Amino acid sequence: MRKKIEVFDVVNVVLMIGLMAVTLYPFWYMMVVSVSGEFHVLRNDVLLWPKGFTMEWYKIVLEDKKVITGYRNTVFYTVLGTFIALVVTSMGAFALSQKRMPLRKPLMLAIVFTILFGGGMIPSYLVAREIGILDTIWAMVLPGAVSTFNLLVFRAFFEGLPEELYEAGRMDGLNDIGLFARIVVPLSSPVYAAIGLFVAVGLWNEFYRAILYIRNPDLYPLMMVLQNLIVRGAQASQMASQASSGGDLVVSNALRFATIIFATLPILVLYPFLQKYFVKGVLLGSVKG
Repeated sequence: MRKKIEVFDVVNVVLMIGLMAVTLYPFWYMMVVSVSGEFHVLRNDVLLWPKGFTMEWYKIVLEDKKVITGYRNTVFYTVLGTFIALVVTSMGAFALSQKRMPLRKPLMLAIVFTILFGGGMIPSYLVAREIGILDTIWAMVLPGAVSTFNLLVFRAFFEGLPEELYEAGRMDGLNDIGLFARIVVPLSSPVYAAIGLFVAVGLWNEFYRAILYIRNPDLYPLMMVLQNLIVRGAQASQMASQASSGGDLVVSNALRFATIIFATLPILVLYPFLQKYFVKGVLLGSVKG
């Protein structure tokens, strides 16, 4: 029996190491190519370690005004969108968590129905056009401000708060807004942190809404700029250089990889420290009490 357990442990460790290597190697390959010299990248000599170490590709990225503009736009969309999503979603969830709310059950059924059936791309575009948010910053933050899943997680958390807290607040003269602002919000920092991280990561990686609603290049988020860069790179067969006509940038794999690393670096740096909130966010709505 002991021998079987040891064999299982060895096989399990080997499989996990193999899985980890398969998962991490693509990212590691992008890292080493992005800091390798032009000659070695052109010859496809780079596999595990950088050759001809250089930071020239990152310098090109930092000097590209489109990348910097996209980076700035993404940071702005992420901060503003996360704030709006947390405020609107939590207020709606608080109202739905109150049993005395009129039409509470029909509203919940209508909200849950949206999990199974959505309006679709064309109706969403038509709605955005009618309310006049196309080619504005609001097109990136308003259409996805309320997520049904996040609303349900908030609602489940609020329903788990003791009813005695609400009764004590009402005895002190607080109305519903006062109850929410002075009692519920201070006690709900875990769910705010978890949902805020979900929303922020989604907004940072947002690409679909940019394609659908944004036509002005000055409003492109970073992922849209990155997509355009990758498309140009896929069409190019030469290394990064200034084309002789039109001033267009012919991009190489090294430049594309440097841009990808630059785009994902903030999330990669923050995620190890905030991972516990992602786990907590998954569990918040599953168990009450």
